[in-house]
Amino acid sequence: MSSILHQLQQQFSAALVAAFGEDYAHTDPLLAATNNPKFGDYQANLAMSLAKPLKQNPRAIASQIVEALDVSDYCDAPEIAGPGFINLRLKREFLEGQLQQMQGSDRLGIAPTPDPQRVVVDFSSPNIAKEMHVGHLRSTIIGDAIARVLEFQGHDVLRLNHVGDWGTQFGMLIAYLRDVYPDALTQSDALDIGDLVSFYKKAKIRFDEDPQFQENARHNVVKLQSGDAETRQAWKLLCDQSRREFQKIYDRLDVHLTERGESFYNDQLSQVVQDLEECGLLVEDQGAQCVFLDGYQNKDGKPQPLIIQKSNGGYNYATTDLAALRYRIQEDGAKRIIYVVDAGQGTHFAQVFQVAQRAGWLPEDVEAVHVPFGLVQGEDGKKLKTRAGETVRLKDLLDEAVNRAREDLEQRIETEDRHESPEFIEQVAEVVGMSSVKYADLSQNRTSNYIFSYDKMLSLQGNTAPYLLYAYVRVQGISRKGNIDFENLGEIQLKLSEDAELTLAKHLLSLAEILDDVAQELLPNRLCQYLFELSQKFNQFYDKCPVLQVEEPLRTSRLVLCDLSARTLKTGLSLLGIQVLERM
Repeated sequence: MSSILHQLQQQFSAALVAAFGEDYAHTDPLLAATNNPKFGDYQANLAMSLAKPLKQNPRAIASQIVEALDVSDYCDAPEIAGPGFINLRLKREFLEGQLQQMQGSDRLGIAPTPDPQRVVVDFSSPNIAKEMHVGHLRSTIIGDAIARVLEFQGHDVLRLNHVGDWGTQFGMLIAYLRDVYPDALTQSDALDIGDLVSFYKKAKIRFDEDPQFQENARHNVVKLQSGDAETRQAWKLLCDQSRREFQKIYDRLDVHLTERGESFYNDQLSQVVQDLEECGLLVEDQGAQCVFLDGYQNKDGKPQPLIIQKSNGGYNYATTDLAALRYRIQEDGAKRIIYVVDAGQGTHFAQVFQVAQRAGWLPEDVEAVHVPFGLVQGEDGKKLKTRAGETVRLKDLLDEAVNRAREDLEQRIETEDRHESPEFIEQVAEVVGMSSVKYADLSQNRTSNYIFSYDKMLSLQGNTAPYLLYAYVRVQGISRKGNIDFENLGEIQLKLSEDAELTLAKHLLSLAEILDDVAQELLPNRLCQYLFELSQKFNQFYDKCPVLQVEEPLRTSRLVLCDLSARTLKTGLSLLGIQVLERM
């Protein structure tokens, strides 16, 4: 079952051909859900856009479209309003039939895409020898949500973690550890991650102050790049140590990734330079090999180059990203490559994409897109920091969310004079804490900065994870109270008689449209808003329409609406990486 919007769009396409000929077969009907129910459920605005090419009055055009439009299975008779808007109101019987199909489907009636693609989603990307911090939060959970939606739609998604596991910092760190803690370079787990980070900071200070140490560090980089066995082994131990710590965070967030770090592309970098030279794109500038870009200028107003190979023969991020982009297209077969990286990298990706297009590595049938996101800010509106001015460790942020969720739950249990096991309390605290952090982030437009507030994100009121989880729990309470098995409701004959039922039904049936929108625009907050409105509409329906107390067949019909609301919430939340709870 395709989305209602898609079904109606197909009918409009047929009507346009019937009314104006094949030239108009692919004209966008500009059809969208209405914001005001008095105008129906959907409105098409194409008549105005066709006035000029057809040289007719928009209302006359709308009349011809309506005359050729066959939507009698879906809607009441279309209405023409204003200068030429075509308003459509869905039939009650159509809604009931669609809901019955939805109820009988383990995918809520949403068919997989008929055109699956190989999609790469590049997200998270922490650096080796550093702890994951609040700056990694957005990339990790936004990327995961995008990947989940695309996977649900049937796309073949490769989730890549492009970790920073190569470069000058390793020569510096290995040189320092060789002096102060050589065991760390020969023994697994000789250091914990906190000590490793501390040593990294000390190594950086020494690198900046000691010319001899700088020379040692650079010598180690050369040894690493040339494949020296001892240096490679030390590098591998450092990577493994960091990787294990990253995995603890990923397990807790229920995020799955395939690691393919910068080092993966190391042996491809010289070929990138050679191929760009053969394309005639490379220009030597002050000893460096560069590509001069269209549309970019430096402070002096001169064309700005993208450096591909430094004057000392070394490579940089641009070289690695070009190698990665080419590999993902030529070897992975990707048709869509999505980079979930902070907004500050926008210029970098635009430049890399331009070079790849000019080199012929990024063809027109492959989409490469940067998905930018803003900062996580503290209550003061500045970048979120600890009281000591340090970047907040992601582990500490998640621990604090769970601890506060546990405190809130224990207070509620005491107020309600309930008795719950320690296991129940821990499970609920962990789910609510993790869900609140994720949802607070995902519910924002990713392009904006947002203020991080534990109090707001853990609230049972408003557009929060606890509010949505509670709506799901409410349905499970109906099941327990009425001894209802939602999977075996018997013969179902849906009847939508009240306005609150109709409103809820229409919203339930728009999930496929929302997922199409999220998959295209890569904005998870639109799914969050849909789920929040679903929770509101379900609560309004539940308050106005008795469920267990009414006679059949109305009782079963309303139980179906309850079940579909819960299943839709569960499915939608799972696509955001959020678990549900049976009780809170």
